[in-house]
Amino acid sequence: MFRRDRPQGATQGYLIRLAQGRIAPGAEAGILRSSAPWPEDAIALGYWEDVPVALALEAEPGEAWLDGRGWLGRLPESHFGLLSTALQVGHWYRNHRFCGRCGSRASALEHEFAMACPSCGHRNYPRISPCIITLVTHGDELLLARSPRFPPGRYSTLAGFIEPGEAAEEAVRREIFEEVGLTVGRVSYFKSQAWPFPHALMLGFFAEAASRRIRIDGEEIVDAAWFTPRRLPQLPPLYSISRALIETHLKAVGGR
Repeated sequence: MFRRDRPQGATQGYLIRLAQGRIAPGAEAGILRSSAPWPEDAIALGYWEDVPVALALEAEPGEAWLDGRGWLGRLPESHFGLLSTALQVGHWYRNHRFCGRCGSRASALEHEFAMACPSCGHRNYPRISPCIITLVTHGDELLLARSPRFPPGRYSTLAGFIEPGEAAEEAVRREIFEEVGLTVGRVSYFKSQAWPFPHALMLGFFAEAASRRIRIDGEEIVDAAWFTPRRLPQLPPLYSISRALIETHLKAVGGR
């Protein structure tokens, strides 16, 4: 399993190679490869089964390198935290090499994920963007929708970013009303999932619709419909919190 306490002073162990959002294959169909020593500019991430792990950022990916979604579909669930950390830290590091306050070149700190400016003292930490993702239900039925970015035939739950000054539960109600025109009653929290595309934290909820009348916005959502547990469209992948919401509801109503 992955531990996030950073291995200070370590110079060797496992290495993950990342370039342009793609990760190199490691040993035994995974993403970890042994490296002794690490490259000089490697970023220590934590420990995998008590062995230090670092990230190496490279300019160009190789032909066999997969993006994050490709690896999520291949790796066991126990690797999700490791993969998510590598992708999010790599994205942050590449995009924050200079101070956002004064423009000076920043340097990475060893004891925490932070880029420190030697000129003005400003510190920049990895960006995490909180989002809500919600399964709307009406009795046994599920409301699933299509984004224009989805593969053909796939439907999923509703999601959106939390806006400044907004509570997560307020974002649930706002996003549902904006995207499909529904007012919801009870809203209940499910669980969260880091979503490294590129830096989201998904907060999962269930919401009970007050009616079944749908009015889609036509922009973020191009289609939405009510589905019964025995008549479902193509669903999101198993590793996603969206699929976990759906499967939890189906189990609760005896649909699977």
